Amino acid sequence: MTTPRPPADLLVRAAAVHTLVPGEPPRRAIAVTGGRITALSPDPHGLDALLRPATEVVDAPHATVLPTFDDTHTHLILAGHSVAGVPVHRAADLPGFLALIRERAARTPAGAWIRTTVNWQEVNLAEQRMPTTGELDGATADHPVLVRRGAYNMVLNSAALRLAGITAATPDPPGGVIERDADGRLTGRLINKATELAERVLPRPGLDERIAGLRAASADYAATGIGTVRDCLVPVEDLDVLRAARDRGALAVRVRALVSGFAVRTPEEVDALLDRVDAWRAAGHEDDRLSVWGVKFGIDGGFEAGALEEPYQGQPCYHGRLLWEPKELADAVDRVVGRGLRVGVHAWGDRGLRTLLDVYEDVLARRPGLPAGALVVEHGGLARPGQRARAVALGVPVTVQHPLLHDGALTQQRAWGAERTGALFPLREWLDEGAQLSAGSDFPVGPYGAMVSVWGMTTRATVAGVLGAEHAIGRAEAIALHTVNAARLTGESAGRGALRPGALADLTLWPADPLSCPVDDLRELLPERTVVGGRTVHRR
Repeated sequence: MTTPRPPADLLVRAAAVHTLVPGEPPRRAIAVTGGRITALSPDPHGLDALLRPATEVVDAPHATVLPTFDDTHTHLILAGHSVAGVPVHRAADLPGFLALIRERAARTPAGAWIRTTVNWQEVNLAEQRMPTTGELDGATADHPVLVRRGAYNMVLNSAALRLAGITAATPDPPGGVIERDADGRLTGRLINKATELAERVLPRPGLDERIAGLRAASADYAATGIGTVRDCLVPVEDLDVLRAARDRGALAVRVRALVSGFAVRTPEEVDALLDRVDAWRAAGHEDDRLSVWGVKFGIDGGFEAGALEEPYQGQPCYHGRLLWEPKELADAVDRVVGRGLRVGVHAWGDRGLRTLLDVYEDVLARRPGLPAGALVVEHGGLARPGQRARAVALGVPVTVQHPLLHDGALTQQRAWGAERTGALFPLREWLDEGAQLSAGSDFPVGPYGAMVSVWGMTTRATVAGVLGAEHAIGRAEAIALHTVNAARLTGESAGRGALRPGALADLTLWPADPLSCPVDDLRELLPERTVVGGRTVHRR
């Protein structure tokens, strides 16, 4: 006897519903009840019997339906902070950049901090460099100014340097750089761990302001087709901010949080961090909208500090930076997985990745029964063949981010040269060799967006031109990295990533079929509707 299907809360009729279930042909109709998919049909009117007066019917005879996309490595918290920043990412040159700061200063009370958006690259300005302290002072001498690029680069004006207590005599902190010019004078730039000197004196925004930022930022993610974000740098105290945002209905996307382990070094500090995470989880704060995925560490730096086997271009004695001693990182990772949490570790250069795989082998030897997917490589940018083979043999998943390469290609070429930059993210090889691969953006270094990522992975286009065309993958493969593979990474394959009865109703409607439209149309392609848990969170 067939179980009767419940009436639909939402019924979508479309040109094609790509379920992404292996071997299943496209459908034409999909029904949703109570936040989950209840039925699919090859006939656009095949589910009309499920209609009731309250059913929302979406007739979209030219649209294509796909699951929502995951951004498996991004920074929603930073996006929320950046919402109210000076929009310097719109500037084409430094005069325009500084004019935006000057305009903000004119309507900001004297003494109040001025901060910028974080999603820009200096090499994409006409001058191809950061502003200096002196230039920022010229924009305003009445406000402390913090210009931030990405997560690990800042430039401060003189007022901000004073508040941070930074002088020419201040030593570089471990793992960080306070940049100086050839004469030893401060440029105002702080790199990696040195950014913490400024962060500790920044005024803390109130909860309402934080929630407003997350509301706007998460809605913007949803507007590009993203339904779940894996935020890879969540301060442990911000778990409560995310919870409050969810409870107020301010999160348009699901969040899988990686709690930041960047501030811990000793076993005692790791344990104290894990105690706080355990207490938050034990209080019952998690649900399918918000949960803790694990803890994030970093083995090396990024564009200017990724650890390489061979020296940097033009710097014969510089190989980048390792941020941990391997034994100490292995001990920290072991403590995390011992609590039943997972670990993602940033590794950018080939030496960084080799060292991280040594660490993971150590941890797996200590814990031979560790669940699959408990240890993840974040980026694995410059992955050489031997390292790829090791990662596959160890069963270690890898997250990749073409938007990061797209926006950062010129910066990386300056540091590494064309050959090594073009070798970043060897997607074709990873997949052919059997890697567990999933995709994201690494916003704010790269732009978030479902189809801009698919476009990049299939074309290998960057701001420096097409790089590493031989590493490109097909559209269906690229889409899978954001859907089916992404749900596998988070351990949610049963409920997300594909459109099947019983799965969460997370779906997107596109005005063209991403699997067959002209490839260059993908770059600007945006969904007409994004649905998360049966609720429309974006409508264009």
